[in-house]
Amino acid sequence: MSTPSKTSRPPRPPSARLEAGGGPGPLAVHPKVFRDELAAAAEWVAGYLGQITERPVARPIPSAHRQDLAAGVLPQEGQDLEALLDFVDRAIAPYPTGNGHPAFFAWINSPPSPAGVIAELLATAINATCGMGEHALMDLERGVVRELASLAGMAVTTGGVLTSGGSMANLLCLGAARTWFLRCHDATDGPAYDRTHARLTAYHSDQAHMSVAKAAAVIGLPPWRLRTVPTTSDQRMDVEALQAMVEADRARGLLPFCVVSNLGSTAGGAVDPIEAITRVCRSQGLWHHGDGAWGGLGALVPELAPLYQGVADLDSLTVDPHKTLSVPVGCGAALVTDPARLRDAFAFRASYLDGDQDWPWMSDYTIELTRPGTRALTLWATLRQLGRSGVTDLLQHYQDLARYLRGRVQQHPTMELCNEGPLPVVCFRLADGPGTGLPDTRADLHTAVAARVQARGHAYLATVCHNGETVLRACLCNYLTTTADVDTLLQEVQSAVDHLRTA
Repeated sequence: MSTPSKTSRPPRPPSARLEAGGGPGPLAVHPKVFRDELAAAAEWVAGYLGQITERPVARPIPSAHRQDLAAGVLPQEGQDLEALLDFVDRAIAPYPTGNGHPAFFAWINSPPSPAGVIAELLATAINATCGMGEHALMDLERGVVRELASLAGMAVTTGGVLTSGGSMANLLCLGAARTWFLRCHDATDGPAYDRTHARLTAYHSDQAHMSVAKAAAVIGLPPWRLRTVPTTSDQRMDVEALQAMVEADRARGLLPFCVVSNLGSTAGGAVDPIEAITRVCRSQGLWHHGDGAWGGLGALVPELAPLYQGVADLDSLTVDPHKTLSVPVGCGAALVTDPARLRDAFAFRASYLDGDQDWPWMSDYTIELTRPGTRALTLWATLRQLGRSGVTDLLQHYQDLARYLRGRVQQHPTMELCNEGPLPVVCFRLADGPGTGLPDTRADLHTAVAARVQARGHAYLATVCHNGETVLRACLCNYLTTTADVDTLLQEVQSAVDHLRTA
């Protein structure tokens, strides 16, 4: 396992840490030490990212090491800053999930953009609380939210807030939808709230991300009032079934209030029929939320654009810049066509937090009060590194890689393609096991193959349930990935099959 070489540090001052008795507290360090350690860390980061292809895609964490990390035994005395880089180099970096490697295809995780890495450090040093008060990073957040909305093709009125990821964004949007519906029915408090809330009903397809069900539970919707709408053969929501379910629930005395559509399902990359679902929502008085955590910007890609007709008419949209844009992890977005509806749901007053009502604090749009400024600056920096055309080129790169992988699978004598897109996720299956010396069922075969590929460390993919069958799935969302990495993946799959046949 090769890790970046630590730089040799210059001689340290006589006292690396300033004594507490001299004025500064125990966290203070000598300015030269601080600069030297920052320089060493920057050199390490450049080496780590530059050498990523030379290391295994992933590496299991030894059981004893996991237990040591999780033990949480704090020493009595503090340590010098030099120990931090030593610890990361020894105990953390050798055990990656794998998503930074160009041969990682398991989940929709991306490596960090170069601009995002630098911006993360700068924003951390500034250490803004982007929830309350006045700070330039909060205004920058308003700007990048508008830029995301424009890239997605949403209405010009759209605003919103950056979040930790798609799960939080889905929660905020469902919370806004609930408050909007209750306000429309004059039922925001008291017995009217109890009566109305007890009948609220929402809808998503059978391909929805699990965070939608989690968000529904958090806002007080029991599972039986979160309806699962069947999908058609292409895994898109069956709009006729949706219409029938809404009408049946209304006839039973329930109150349908929201539909969540997929703008890129996690399992197969399907995009629901946006315009048709919106027509149902408008005719029935429902909020239409689009979960576009990884496919929300697809309208920029010419071959995908027809599927995104009607995005401007959505009430809200989730987008995760830390997926297809490679913003460092921890940056999602809740985009709402009328951002005042987010404020209606989440703005609360306190005597010690007297914000400017004409220029609202960002905490008014979310459940967080303390919020990091890293999200805004890393997104801004990544967008500036790319530009609008670069965003399109990046998304097209993923589409091209997926097309190449599909072609290779279709040409392979023992592999069969399971889906045709449209987004860059490829599901495929292998020949059955019985009589071939392989595991007896196809599900067992695919599980065993994925485990073998992961263990070898040359590539990484996972399994998924596709039309009731466990198959192999590869996601294309790494800007470093090339067709050579795709070839490596298929070679590793075949190698795993050969190993299982002779084991």
